[in-house]
Amino acid sequence: TEVTEKLEEVVTTWIKQIRQVLVESEQMRREADDLGPSAELEHWKTRMSTFNSLLDEIKSSRVKKIINILQAARSKTLKQWKELDSSITIAANEAKDNVRYLYTLDKFFCLLAKASPVTMMEHVPSLMNTISMIYCISPYYNTSERVTSLLLKITNQMIKTCKTYLCEG
Repeated sequence: TEVTEKLEEVVTTWIKQIRQVLVESEQMRREADDLGPSAELEHWKTRMSTFNSLLDEIKSSRVKKIINILQAARSKTLKQWKELDSSITIAANEAKDNVRYLYTLDKFFCLLAKASPVTMMEHVPSLMNTISMIYCISPYYNTSERVTSLLLKITNQMIKTCKTYLCEG
């Protein structure tokens, strides 16, 4: 029982740390008003990296051994652990999925940053069709909040590109 108590303390500490990561990942992002759409992709890539690292750690043999010992001891801390394990898996899947879909837009992000206003407008219909497809297909990127954030960043990029064009002309 002494070993079980020590292991429960370790797992409880992990639970607190993982909850903190999850809470921080769900907080509102504070971003500059003029960020372009590439920042959206970078955000999800960073988040994917964070949660994949966390998943790798949770699946490590050291952690598995501790969890197995606590299962054998019928520890009550495992209920919280399993819930967090599930939450991390969902967050990792969401980030991976969002990165995959945002990569389909990456070619447009480059075009928006380098094009003239006239050539930029040629790409807008394709861009909007791709965003519409993502909104319809993605299990995670299909909320008003997510699409609004992306469209805002795309608009920021278009404005920045037009300003640059005007200053150069």
